[in-house]
Amino acid sequence: MTLAELVLTGDLARPARLTVPDLLRWPQHRVRVSFECATSGIQHHGFTGPRLYDVLTAAGPGFDPGRRKDRLRFLIAVSGADGHHALLSWAEIDPDFAHAPVLLGVSIDDTPLDGAGPQLVLPQDRCGARHISGIRGIRVDGGYGGWHQEPATPGRVSAAAP
Repeated sequence: MTLAELVLTGDLARPARLTVPDLLRWPQHRVRVSFECATSGIQHHGFTGPRLYDVLTAAGPGFDPGRRKDRLRFLIAVSGADGHHALLSWAEIDPDFAHAPVLLGVSIDDTPLDGAGPQLVLPQDRCGARHISGIRGIRVDGGYGGWHQEPATPGRVSAAAP
C-alpha cells in the first residue's frame, strides 16, 4: 500500500513531507466529534491524531519576535486530495489565543488513515465543512502584514456598498 503524503510549505524554517506514520510520532489526542452534514444528517465520529499546532510549531513558523503579536498575521491553508480547501488563522490554534483543539486525524473510529492520508478535524465546528479528508498540503503564510483594502471601484460590488 502506498502511503499518502502531506506537504508542509510556506513561511516555515523546516518545510516537510509527512505520512500518517510520521504523524504518529507526535503526542496523540482523541476527540469525539458531532457535526451536521447537509446531505447525510448528523454524524458522530472519534478521531485520533496530533494537534495541528504541535506539528506546525515543529516546522518553525517564521514569526518575527520583534513584532508584537506577529503570529496573528499568519494564515493556514489546508488542501485535500478531493479539491476541498479550508483556511484557518494561527490564532485559532494557538494556546495563547483561541486554542482550538484542531487535529490532524490519523484514524477515524479506530480505522487508520494510512492510505487515505490525514484528515483535518475541527471539533468546535458545528458543520463538518472544514473537515478536510486526505490532506495533501498545508501552507503557512505570514505575508498578510501589509494588506490594505482597496477603495471600491465604481460599478463593482464592495463590502462598503449599501
